[in-house]
Amino acid sequence: MTVLERLGLGLMHRLDPETAHGLALRALRLGLTPAPGPVTSPRLRVDLAGMALPNPVGLAAGFDKNAEALGPLSRAGFGFVEVGAVTPRAQPGNPRPRLFRLAKDRGVINRFGFNNGGMEAAAARLARRPQGAVIGLNLGANKDSADRAADFATVLRHCGAHLDFATVNVSSPNTERLRELQGAEALAALLAGVMAARDGLPRRIPVFLKIAPDLGDAELGEIADVAREAGVAGIIATNTTLSREGLQSAARDEAGGLSGAPLFERSTRVLARLSQLTGGDMPLIGVGGIGSAEDAYAKIRAGATAVQLYSALVYEGLSLVSEIARGLEALLARDGFASVAEAVGTGRQDWL
Repeated sequence: MTVLERLGLGLMHRLDPETAHGLALRALRLGLTPAPGPVTSPRLRVDLAGMALPNPVGLAAGFDKNAEALGPLSRAGFGFVEVGAVTPRAQPGNPRPRLFRLAKDRGVINRFGFNNGGMEAAAARLARRPQGAVIGLNLGANKDSADRAADFATVLRHCGAHLDFATVNVSSPNTERLRELQGAEALAALLAGVMAARDGLPRRIPVFLKIAPDLGDAELGEIADVAREAGVAGIIATNTTLSREGLQSAARDEAGGLSGAPLFERSTRVLARLSQLTGGDMPLIGVGGIGSAEDAYAKIRAGATAVQLYSALVYEGLSLVSEIARGLEALLARDGFASVAEAVGTGRQDWL
């Protein structure tokens, strides 16, 4: 982290978290953030469901909900970028305050509730996306929708021509009863609609499914089976948790989803279990608590083909992205792996 970045983060942490987040996006658009370009090497390059990534370190959904900073984010060192979640209609989300830093725990609690400007605005920005970057969209459903399952397909139909991949997000804890769509029957019907919408696009992009970390083995097994039968390209493990185990920060009892360092072990266990259930046949993306190259490497060895981060940027800034990518290359070289793919799943048993 540069001195300037450290000063900037210090100033932002004196502000309300949501206000600070808005300023971070503005700084990106103004070119005031690190822009090293994608860090890459033969060892770091990854094939993720047919997408050629310069490195396996991606941006998780939620940071750029409305696809407002696609250019700067594509130059920030990430191997791929996921924006959203986007719903068919614009919606304000839940009342503020709805974002809380847990500095003692290096975590974040949010209860945004899919606040976004809607698919029309997102599609217009995605149509002007930078070429050469790998960009995906997290699909969401309106809170007051009469048919939430149909909303996911609607957003994909509207925005899909401008995407490299899409993610079905049925795992946010901040929209009432949304997680009920993770049940086998409901999920199968939802995914059938999404895959039909995908098949109608000019290009058959991969579709991923993002799941919650608060699932038991039986539920994970059902989800893996449904995802495979639906033709989903891979699973993103995981979204935020409702658990508050071991937290020390004053905001620990705020409602919402917990992300950041406290989520690392829980999400990595789910990732490893999914890797076991799928036998390595389905690409997995590891998310939850990554704050260092060692964390990213642990996710890969637990079964992830690629990883995503977001909450750690609140504490470490965007320079963390290139630090993780370069550190990951060094760890792979140390252990004799010529590629990320060679390391995937080699430490899975440590988490089971």
